[in-house]
Amino acid sequence: MRLTDCLRDFKKVGELTKKYANFPDSYIKRSMEKVVWKTPQNNPRYLPRTVKKKKYHFSEHRPWSMPFGSQNNFGDLKPKVFLEPIKEWSIFKGDRVEILVGPDKGKQGIVGHVIQERNWVIVDGLNCEIEEVAHYKGHLSMVQMKEIPLLVTSEVSLVDPSDLQGCTVEWRFTESGDKVRVSSRSGKIIPIPSLAKQTYDYKTPNTYKESEKDTTGDDIKKITFLPLLKTFEMDIMDEMDIKEDRVPAPTYWY
Repeated sequence: MRLTDCLRDFKKVGELTKKYANFPDSYIKRSMEKVVWKTPQNNPRYLPRTVKKKKYHFSEHRPWSMPFGSQNNFGDLKPKVFLEPIKEWSIFKGDRVEILVGPDKGKQGIVGHVIQERNWVIVDGLNCEIEEVAHYKGHLSMVQMKEIPLLVTSEVSLVDPSDLQGCTVEWRFTESGDKVRVSSRSGKIIPIPSLAKQTYDYKTPNTYKESEKDTTGDDIKKITFLPLLKTFEMDIMDEMDIKEDRVPAPTYWY
C-alpha cells in the first residue's frame, strides 16, 4: 500500500512556491481566500461567522494568481488529488533531468518550473502537446505548444553531471556540515543550480536592485533597542526626564 496525502488547504502550499513568491505567508493566504459571506463587524447582535472556501484545487498556476482564483470558484467541485509524500525535495529549477515516460522518453532537458503542490516539474521544450488557443469561424485555429507537467517520483530522474546519465540522489552532510545532493551510483556531489534561487522579484539575490521603498541593509543592521532592567513606566520616565518625588504611604499587614 502506497502512502498518499490529500492536498486541500493552504498548509499544503510548497516551500519552494513560497520562496519563489517572495511574499509573506499572510499575503498568499489572503490571495487564496474565497470569502462568500460573513457577519457584520463591530455589531454586538451578530456572532463572528465567516463562510469561505476550504478546499482548493492546485494546478500549474501560482496560488496568488488570477487563473488560480478562476479555477477555484466557490461551488466548483474538483476531484480529490492524492500525492505521494516526499520527505526531502531533490529536484530544483535549473536541474538537468531525463524523461522516463511519454514520446520524449530518454531525452534530457532543463527544469523550468517546479510545482511542489502536485509533485510536478515542467521541462522546457519537452513533453509538449498542441493546445488550441482560439478558433474563429472561417479561419484557421490558433494553436501553441504547451509543456505537460511530469511527476518527480516516477516520470523524471536527475542527471548525474559526471556521466550525463539518470540517477537517484541522496541527501548527505559534508565534513564542514553542508547538506548536499549526492548521486547514489557515482557518489559525486550534484550542486544546486543558481536558478533555484530565482524569485518573483529577481533571478539571483546579487542582481537585485533596491528601490526607494525597500528597507536598506544599513537600516536592518542598525540596533534600535537596548534591553534594560526597567519597566515600561521607568523607561518612559527616563526618556522624558521625569523624577519620582512621591513618597509611598506606609502599609501594614496584620
